[in-house]
Amino acid sequence: MVRILKNWVDQYFSDEEAVYLLVVLLSVGLIIVFLGGMLAPVLAAMVIAYLMQGLVSALERRGMRRMLAVGSVFTLFLGGLIVTLVVLLPMVWRQTVLLVRDQLPHVLKGGEAWLRELPTRYPEMVSIEQVDSIVAVIQREVAEIGQGVLTLSLASIPNLVEVMVFLVLLPLLVFFFLKDKDEIVGWLMRFLPNRRRILSHVWQEMDGQIANYVRGKAIEILLVGSVTFVAFVLFGLNYAVLLGVLVGLSVVVPYIGATVVTLPVAAVAYVQFGWSGDFALVMVVYGIIQFIDGNILVPLLFSEAVNLHPVAIITAILLFGGLWGLWGVFFAIPLATLIKAVINAWPGQDDFSETIPDKPAES
Repeated sequence: MVRILKNWVDQYFSDEEAVYLLVVLLSVGLIIVFLGGMLAPVLAAMVIAYLMQGLVSALERRGMRRMLAVGSVFTLFLGGLIVTLVVLLPMVWRQTVLLVRDQLPHVLKGGEAWLRELPTRYPEMVSIEQVDSIVAVIQREVAEIGQGVLTLSLASIPNLVEVMVFLVLLPLLVFFFLKDKDEIVGWLMRFLPNRRRILSHVWQEMDGQIANYVRGKAIEILLVGSVTFVAFVLFGLNYAVLLGVLVGLSVVVPYIGATVVTLPVAAVAYVQFGWSGDFALVMVVYGIIQFIDGNILVPLLFSEAVNLHPVAIITAILLFGGLWGLWGVFFAIPLATLIKAVINAWPGQDDFSETIPDKPAES
């Protein structure tokens, strides 16, 4: 057993750069796991500044001075943040409250009536006791959800204070990360070894893919959500802002998001229009939006597609979503791509074959 472990270590850790890479990955992972909550504004600002750096560089290439480019991009970011906090979030919250208070009881009443008919239609498969049990569970869960949405307890005030501190620190940190990028990167590079071929390889592979993916995903969210909102407003569908935001965010989760968000869209349209032509038209237009997104918009935005198997994507979404919630879901594919890049760049036995001299042939 000891010999097997020794051979394994010799095979994958003979190169000192592999050890450097392992130390860097472990250090970053431990910082995120144990200090992620305290450093959340810093980590979020680093990610946002990294994504916005592409726009700053594009403006610099067109002849704009760096400080002017940084100021322009930061102003755009600050304007988007203010609009989101002052306009979008209050509208989404208000429509969520209205949906839970007014619409959800009608949906539950229709669902309960449908469940009550099952024992009559299929007496051999479904019993009245089973239906009563299912209805009781649904009512209990919905009551808990409604209480959480409609009430704001005093226990949540410390969380509101943390959010306010986060919102004050985040723009400030983003500005300094953009303004002093070269100084900060130079300072961090002092802690890395001079020989960092593998680290450079992983960074070069990930730099383009992660940035392009996240920027493209942000554009996709904005386009899909906006088009859906406009379409629902034209049809006069209730809760158009809330549904537009949900449909926009659903593109974050491939294969699953579009399926899940179809349920509230169909439920709201059914309660408002019933089984009518308007209901069918809403669902057809919604299906067209999803088709255009999957078959035209995604290939256009992600021309350099992330080469990951669907099983790997779903596994990454479940794993990182379970660890870090919504942020984990959003960055699941970039993180999975990072893991793939590390695995591809990790030196194996074949990488050392050219440096190990052959044994002289015995005469």
